[in-house]
Amino acid sequence: MRYLSKPLKEIHDAILRNEVTPLDLVKEGLSYVGKDNNNAFEYICNKEAIDAVNKLDSSKKNSLLYGVPIVIKDCFSTKSIPTTASSNMLSDYIPCFDAEVVTRLKNAGAIIIGKTTMDELAMGGSGTSGRKGMTYNPWDKRRKHIIGGSSCGSAAAVSSGLTPIGIGSDTGDSVRKPASYSGLVGFKPTWGRISRYGMFQFASSLDHVAYFTRNVFDSAYLLNVLAGHDNKDFSSGYEDVIDYTKDLSKSIKGKRIAVIKEVLDCCSPKTIECFNKTLDQLRVEGAIVDIVSIDEKILKAIYPTYFIISSSEATSNNANLDGLKFGSRCEGNSFEEVMINTRTKCFSPLIKRRFIIGSLSLSKTHREELFVRAQKCRRLIVDSFNKVFEKYDFIYCPASPTTAPLFKGYNPRFNGDVNVADNYLAFANFGGNPSITIPIGFENNMPFGGNFTAKPHFDSELLNVASILEKHTGLMNLVKENE
Repeated sequence: MRYLSKPLKEIHDAILRNEVTPLDLVKEGLSYVGKDNNNAFEYICNKEAIDAVNKLDSSKKNSLLYGVPIVIKDCFSTKSIPTTASSNMLSDYIPCFDAEVVTRLKNAGAIIIGKTTMDELAMGGSGTSGRKGMTYNPWDKRRKHIIGGSSCGSAAAVSSGLTPIGIGSDTGDSVRKPASYSGLVGFKPTWGRISRYGMFQFASSLDHVAYFTRNVFDSAYLLNVLAGHDNKDFSSGYEDVIDYTKDLSKSIKGKRIAVIKEVLDCCSPKTIECFNKTLDQLRVEGAIVDIVSIDEKILKAIYPTYFIISSSEATSNNANLDGLKFGSRCEGNSFEEVMINTRTKCFSPLIKRRFIIGSLSLSKTHREELFVRAQKCRRLIVDSFNKVFEKYDFIYCPASPTTAPLFKGYNPRFNGDVNVADNYLAFANFGGNPSITIPIGFENNMPFGGNFTAKPHFDSELLNVASILEKHTGLMNLVKENE
């Protein structure tokens, strides 16, 4: 029997019945990870996982994560385990400390069996820019469709049943979009709800710790484990940690849900058909659903605003990758030559392009025109969505306009032709809103999802409405195993 394709509760019950042991689970996980054909892993923790399971504290047996193999996106620091952010710049980097997320998962009894591939330094949205090449979507055995990024490897691992949980990060839609493309639940809690200590920063004001599961309950339980203030992260919040699983079945009667017309207008007919069925299901539960409009200029401004701000913050955050302090180093006759040679050789063209745009945006000559202007635009975007939240509890739209795009012809470069439905999810990063994607349908055997977003700190309410809809669609615990 394959256990790791099951929900957390079922795995935990099997452990309590002595039907399976944590060691059995780890061996199962490592066996399937070793056969992964989706290019989901940067590093497989063969020895480290066995050592960890042999040191498990039985007093943690009440935790649903006890003895459960999980995977971590390779931008989270893991002590004595290579952490590369899928970049040649960090190909030999082995941290001396754990990220706070990793510490909390270990304290709950989880076992890390692998570090997963990602777009290099978390930049990109296609799962194609990492040092190991393209990460494939398990739902397409022909390997023609992307899975999305930057958290591509974690999405592929969970989607193919190698683990019930994959930790990622979400800066614009880096977990929620791959979740749509791979039939998963992708949850980004309120900014600051989970500590980012030890997570390699892409764009500090936008980055959220986020994760993949195969059902909403598992997402809620994981938030119980990961949420809470961390003195090592000054941006982490002080709100009390509640039991996020407690109110998942609470009635949503009277809850007001806004659907953005301009997003729907950009979606495929099949996406709209399945989405409309979910609107009917929400109405059956007593929710009030309205179609609303947001100025198309505001919606089309989301992606360029994101691009300028994220590139600028990335330029600053990654200035320490200079070939001198740590990571890869190329030869040179001076420290300037070492820096130039290392950054030229070890960064991909995509990363160099982002750094050039970021440096230009922060330069004295162009700062007011680009970076400051983008920050003002960010404020306008957040204000526009906040006006919707004055009247509505949730914004609900398709998470993507179609199923996963093909690798062939996919061009992640910004060319001015903005598809609103393909880029609007970043508004939740601008405002720090909690946001969750769940599966709602299939087209040509490829999944796609719907996305709920709520006001900051309404994480519990968000998980509640997602759980109610999940029960109607029945699209939970989806797995597309390797063949």
